[in-house]
Amino acid sequence: MNMDTPTNLQNRPQRSGLGRYWRIYTALWKNSVTREMGFKTNFLMWILVEVLWFALQLSFVGVLYLHTDAIGTWTKWQVVFLIGASHFIQQIFQAFFLVNCTNLSELVRNGKLDFLLMLPVNSRFVVSLRQVDLGAFVNAAWAVAVMVYAGSRLGMEPSLLQLLGFSVLCLAGALVHYSLMFLLATISFWTVRAQGIVWGYYNLFQIARMPDEAFTGAFRIVFTFAIPMLLVSNVPVRVVTGKLEEPWLVLLVLVMSAVCVGVSEWGWRTSLKHYTSASS
Repeated sequence: MNMDTPTNLQNRPQRSGLGRYWRIYTALWKNSVTREMGFKTNFLMWILVEVLWFALQLSFVGVLYLHTDAIGTWTKWQVVFLIGASHFIQQIFQAFFLVNCTNLSELVRNGKLDFLLMLPVNSRFVVSLRQVDLGAFVNAAWAVAVMVYAGSRLGMEPSLLQLLGFSVLCLAGALVHYSLMFLLATISFWTVRAQGIVWGYYNLFQIARMPDEAFTGAFRIVFTFAIPMLLVSNVPVRVVTGKLEEPWLVLLVLVMSAVCVGVSEWGWRTSLKHYTSASS
């Protein structure tokens, strides 16, 4: 008889590690592709809407710079690069997290969260990543194209280190947005419907498209440190364009992303302790 000894159990492949979660996430991607392809017209329409909105933002900059040569120290093509970068960060966040954060309130209300909590996986993982917005990747590609064009107009030749720093900071920015929106979404455990609060935060993304030097006083402080819209978009651009005069801001973005993840995890666990399920 083949007995499972402690040694044998230790030598067996562990199905609870990263490989298992990768397989789960791959399955979630397949489901998202199937869902999107089932409504192709809706998929294409949302891409078109995002492209038109992005073009409108760029047109606004063009009109703005008909009346000025610079906003602070930011020239026209630097601001265009900033808009591209902020749009890129927004679309990466939207691709992975937006739909899931906004749907948390509905999961609590209709009781479907009960089923997700019963799954043998980390509850935050499945709640945060169960749907993917594929159209956002297309829109992120448009943002990259705008940044490349703006960079060529600026004559930029960023080093590999600058490009790496820019990429890491963009991902950290997307993580900050996800953590804060996820934290706001957990309010639904007490109020049931929190979509208004969540979408309110999303609408603040428009502030990130402007240079930080355009704002002063309390407004700039709030949207740099309390609600870091300006911080997570301006710092990556300053790094790649050589405008970074305060290197400590890079560390601040990275530390803030870690702190936001930790606080949102605390908020999630605290909310679950107060959750009594839809059937109670």
